[in-house]
Amino acid sequence: PQLNRSRALDRRLVASVMTTTFGGSDTEGAWIWRDAYDAVEAALVLQIRRLGPQIGRLEDAPAEIAALLANLAELGLTYTRRSEEQVALDQFSTPPQLGALAVLAAQVRAGDQVLEPSAGTGLLAIFAELAGARLALNELADTRADLLARLFPDGPVSRHDAAHIHDHLDAAVAPRVVLMNPPFTAVAHVDHAMKDAALRHVGSALARLRPGGRLVAITGAGCSPHNPAWTDTFVQLQARGQIVFSAAIDGQVYARHGTTAATRLTVFDRVPADDPARFPDTPG
Repeated sequence: PQLNRSRALDRRLVASVMTTTFGGSDTEGAWIWRDAYDAVEAALVLQIRRLGPQIGRLEDAPAEIAALLANLAELGLTYTRRSEEQVALDQFSTPPQLGALAVLAAQVRAGDQVLEPSAGTGLLAIFAELAGARLALNELADTRADLLARLFPDGPVSRHDAAHIHDHLDAAVAPRVVLMNPPFTAVAHVDHAMKDAALRHVGSALARLRPGGRLVAITGAGCSPHNPAWTDTFVQLQARGQIVFSAAIDGQVYARHGTTAATRLTVFDRVPADDPARFPDTPG
């Protein structure tokens, strides 16, 4: 469909709808803007599901589909306010064009069991669903977990701390694919930034991944095997799963989410690296 940016959601319209729905305004404490952002993201998931036939061409036309999804995301709100929970849990949902390309990199196939340890509002999971995967979703935040249960009623939604996802999940959850956009610097129940937060999540998810499976992680750009601060950690991770691709992503992708910090897409295959201290070159 032709997407017209002039149809983008107006903050006043959203505020009016939220006030009617909750019986009061945000200034009266009836709702917060994080609720509105989550509602818009849920609507985006539903619209992406409606566009399933077009998005199913992702492997044949990735640039075209990514552009369509970027235009669709432009119809939403620009996030200008952060809730206490969002700050505490370092919540930044995945832009849909990046989510689609992460699923493409994961090579998700029909029938695959796909685990998303920090599933948010489902903006990664929806693309795995459209590829025919069986979903196992986890989300610590109650409101988002409730949304996921409504948006994806056919799969289980657990509510564990994803930094220890391998320790918490039932043994029957043995994913061939893990898709993740973990907190970059936040650990649940810790009141200060933890620079290794993302790698804690990656390590636990990699332990849960089925041998021969694939993990695709979106992290901060500095979370790189070529960053001396993290080289030793990546060497340890490669003893279990080798990195097959890693590249930084321009921060403009996240501009509508209230940040322009650069991110990184890293792909692991769950086979031990022949030389854990050797990493693939980054394309920059």
